[in-house]
Amino acid sequence: MNEAGHAEETPARSGLELVPFRGLRYDPDRVGSLAAVTSPPYDVVVRPDGLLHLESADPHNIVRLILPQATTPEGRNKQAAATLHRWLDEGVLVADAEPGLYVYEQSDAGMLQRGLIGALRLSDPSQGTVLPHEDVMPHVVADRADLMRATRANLEPLLLTYRGNGSRTGAGAVVERTAERPPLLATTTEDGYSHRLWAVTDPADLQEIQTDLAHHQALIADGHHRWATYLRLCAEHPSPGPWDHGLVLLVDTARYPLRVRAIHRFLPQLPLSTALATGADHFRIRHLDVPLAQALDALADAARTGNAFLLAGDGTFHLLDRPDPDLLARTVPADRPPAWRTLDATVLHATLLDHIWRIPENSHEHVAYIHDTAATVEKAERDGGTAVLLHPVREDVVRELARQGVTMPRKSTSFGPKPASGLVLRALEL
Repeated sequence: MNEAGHAEETPARSGLELVPFRGLRYDPDRVGSLAAVTSPPYDVVVRPDGLLHLESADPHNIVRLILPQATTPEGRNKQAAATLHRWLDEGVLVADAEPGLYVYEQSDAGMLQRGLIGALRLSDPSQGTVLPHEDVMPHVVADRADLMRATRANLEPLLLTYRGNGSRTGAGAVVERTAERPPLLATTTEDGYSHRLWAVTDPADLQEIQTDLAHHQALIADGHHRWATYLRLCAEHPSPGPWDHGLVLLVDTARYPLRVRAIHRFLPQLPLSTALATGADHFRIRHLDVPLAQALDALADAARTGNAFLLAGDGTFHLLDRPDPDLLARTVPADRPPAWRTLDATVLHATLLDHIWRIPENSHEHVAYIHDTAATVEKAERDGGTAVLLHPVREDVVRELARQGVTMPRKSTSFGPKPASGLVLRALEL
């Protein structure tokens, strides 16, 4: 199995091919702590001071690469590239001596997740080897592509899932055997998650992984924009070459089921009073003067029987459910499967945003996507506007729609736990 970036001409493949690479990792002697240089994925920095908090945690925090700060997009990308090169020159980031795959473990008091980090060979989307389930925003893909071109690096892995066969051989067996050894690194981040990383370099282990994965397809759990970026950059560059691969974390959810959470909306230019007044003719609205946890329980109960949303921004909560069936028939596109037409995210975008509230969802000035529930509510209460909380979609619904080639509305789901950024990077020049 060749190192990513030095691939030879090969015939078309089916299934997944996870290729070893020489990972870039922080030298623990050059940073305050490994936990202090990590970050959530670039799009999950949700608290108001999140970026400043991460930048001040350590001068080498990975956020300086994945979310560089400058006055222009070109300046940001040049800054990220210069920072990466400086850290390489100074030995802050060091390449592992030999290519390998990496077993990555995350755990907290009630959860253990293990998967494989590697350079995934990119395939024609029509082959269905990797299944997206959400639409993407073109300006975000363009932004990520510019950053990757400037740095010539995959700075953080996206999260893919597959359903293993549960056998005692194959990728899952290698993962479990490897996790019995002392790790390359171990750290605990401020969110309470413990992280451990191992390298898999033995040729027999690598072949066992590849033979197994060649029979599987993957679902994108987190990172649709980075996946679309990989495909764009692959199409731009000659093949074979390093752009034929993209950095991923691959998790077998038959062994390690992911948590599925909703991604909420913050509508900064829609007053809550307007949202409620315009929705009253089409939804049942109930006022809930209860704590957030109880309000979310009420949302879950309502979601069992139909579409339901929780609005916030005035210190209390308002439950919208039982939408007018005639309105849904007029506003929800009829050319999709019933499972798609009844999604809360579908009804939110097609009926509430487009028809009732008339909010352009493609503009970040009108719609913000926030993963953290409490942070969404706090932002609406502090800044004005309306927080819209959603109930999560089941993974089996997501996977079945993806298999049918049906994409969900953008930012419909949040699978987790997400891999911490900064534990291992891929430089295309290696």
